[in-house]
Amino acid sequence: MSDIFNAEQRRFLKLLGLAVPGESPVLPLAKNQAASAPARAETKAEIPKSIASSLKAPEGIRALRAAAGVLSAPPKAAGVAQPVAPEPQPEIPAEPEASSLPDLPAPGESAEPQRLQQISASDWRDLQIMVHNCRACSLGETRQHAVFGAGNPRGSWLFVGEAPGAEEDRRGEAFVGRGGQLLDNMLKAMGLTRQQDVYIANVLKCRPPNNRDPLGPEVQSCLPFLQRQIALLQPRIIVALGRFAAQSLLQVTTPIGQLRGQTHQYQNIPLIVTYHPAYLLRSPLEKRKAWEDLQLAVQVFAAASTASS
Repeated sequence: MSDIFNAEQRRFLKLLGLAVPGESPVLPLAKNQAASAPARAETKAEIPKSIASSLKAPEGIRALRAAAGVLSAPPKAAGVAQPVAPEPQPEIPAEPEASSLPDLPAPGESAEPQRLQQISASDWRDLQIMVHNCRACSLGETRQHAVFGAGNPRGSWLFVGEAPGAEEDRRGEAFVGRGGQLLDNMLKAMGLTRQQDVYIANVLKCRPPNNRDPLGPEVQSCLPFLQRQIALLQPRIIVALGRFAAQSLLQVTTPIGQLRGQTHQYQNIPLIVTYHPAYLLRSPLEKRKAWEDLQLAVQVFAAASTASS
């Protein structure tokens, strides 16, 4: 290797404090700090241009690295032109697979089919997120809280109401106002509790302003959420509380008076219709009819349980 270095290159190595093959090592510059500043100035003046040009050759660079005993880039010296490394080019991201691209609607096409597909494929947690983020109708702009439901999702009973009221909208929980208190008393009389036996939901997940009746487009936008809840809950029996719940689930326009007193079916699940607790608070004389409906529900549930056992 000694043949690679000429006299000028050997002197350059000594000035850098590097060992030259075949010669005794040079003391590090740091041990002569008193003369460090002048030495740097002198070094800057004494490095011949031929040395700088020799550093550009790959063979000369490899020889200097071997002499220094390092694997990293050669030390930089003042006054010596260093090769300029090319700027790193930004990586071009790989084009995503076709299966990972969102299935966006075509221009002019409604996004509703995609939304319905997402709802029908969601699990319980994702469905809750979708309900709380929903802006499919104007109720999403006027509500305080979306009300997903309340009770035990593993319960055998599902009670379905119309829409959240003022207290439900404020607290974000189903049936917690005066109507909810009456419903709890009704459940207690049946030997049920919402903590163990019952899940409670509404057709609408947002409160209509001033507790007005739900509008057709609002029911149409929100009903898929309830349908998915029922598919995930798989209750043994459904009790529809009030006209809107009964007509929405059964897809009929029949008055509630004609829907009461008989067993309906929602996707092979027995469904009993009774009055909404809010209506019973305004019409307490109708509580007797509601109790008859609940007794019918208990009988249907017992018969279904016996048949499945």
